[in-house]
Amino acid sequence: MRRSSLFLILSVLLMSCSATSDNASNSSAGGGEAAITSSIFGSMPDGRDAMLFRLTSPSGMMMEVTNYGGIITRWTAPNRDGTYDDVVLGYDNLDGYLKENPYFGAIIGRYGNRIGAGRFELDGETYTLATNNDANHLHGGIVGFDKVLWGAEPFTEGETVGIVFTYTSPNGEEGYPGNLSVMVTYRMSPDNKVEFTYEAMTDKATPVNLTQHSYFNLAGTSSDSILDHELMIMADHFTPIDSGLIPTGVLQPVVGTPFDFTTATAISSHIDADDEQIAFGLGYDHNWVLRDGSEEMKLAARMYEPTSGRIMEVHTQEPGIQFYAGNFLDGTITGKSGAVYEYRSGFCLETQHFPDSPNKPEFPTTILRPGETYSTMTTFSFLTDGMGS
Repeated sequence: MRRSSLFLILSVLLMSCSATSDNASNSSAGGGEAAITSSIFGSMPDGRDAMLFRLTSPSGMMMEVTNYGGIITRWTAPNRDGTYDDVVLGYDNLDGYLKENPYFGAIIGRYGNRIGAGRFELDGETYTLATNNDANHLHGGIVGFDKVLWGAEPFTEGETVGIVFTYTSPNGEEGYPGNLSVMVTYRMSPDNKVEFTYEAMTDKATPVNLTQHSYFNLAGTSSDSILDHELMIMADHFTPIDSGLIPTGVLQPVVGTPFDFTTATAISSHIDADDEQIAFGLGYDHNWVLRDGSEEMKLAARMYEPTSGRIMEVHTQEPGIQFYAGNFLDGTITGKSGAVYEYRSGFCLETQHFPDSPNKPEFPTTILRPGETYSTMTTFSFLTDGMGS
């Protein structure tokens, strides 16, 4: 998704990517009903402070976000009785995120998902990227956008609150060409919806594929399983992978496979099916090709959790969505409030262009060129099934 954006150009010029506490002043609106507050979350190894922002909505939704990696550390949503519970996995403090972790809640870039063998060719040059997933490049490399300190500007617009994050990725970072100026905006509205807007510009052609990597459990983060959640994905095809989790380039119909979520289906139904693709991903860790491949906003997925009545809808301008069922969580991570994150205790729905697109000319392009603006939006909306008192 690319279009001109004077707002992006002006914002990147005005906001220093080193901005932290100086730009994080407390503010509130709506008689205290909608508010943003900030505090120091912890110290980086180089001594800089990472900030923690708390966004609250008149509806009762609350989100806590740090400018370290743009990580969402807490996100509350209502159950059918109107009780708000935290529905994302993560840590209580910065130290947890500074350790190796599975990208809890972070902005992912320059390239979300995998690039095979950590290399690609562009305009006659071969670029070699940092490899951090066996022989492959994953989620931006060893030090991706999830591991940098972003500039942060909180804002209010009536009853809507949000934060603008900015970062300039230098030429050669993790092997990518070009200086890339990035702006990511989180915007929480009073109807229990959070909008994520991504914009970027470059001075040299480069792949760009940004996404958000929150792990959800709609039963609440004290639950140890997501298998009873019911998922619908608006997709008739998915991109099968090889044993290294790199797409083969084929668009395979979901009908007759464990990947058919065209109607609401419990995650447990086929996640352990005797199927080569399931074996490769250790369950679900695949990209679905959305039925509507246009750049218009459309429903991509809906997740329902029956005990709480929570429903999460994902709308996006992207052509694909990665459903990851927490197959690599193994009980070795202790998160918020002492919760142990067991096998398949969280899921991700990552809107995106397709994995390994720089090496797959048949896939929608992810190449951003000078003079173009990368611009795309995804929203997460929380509803309930309306049952209960």
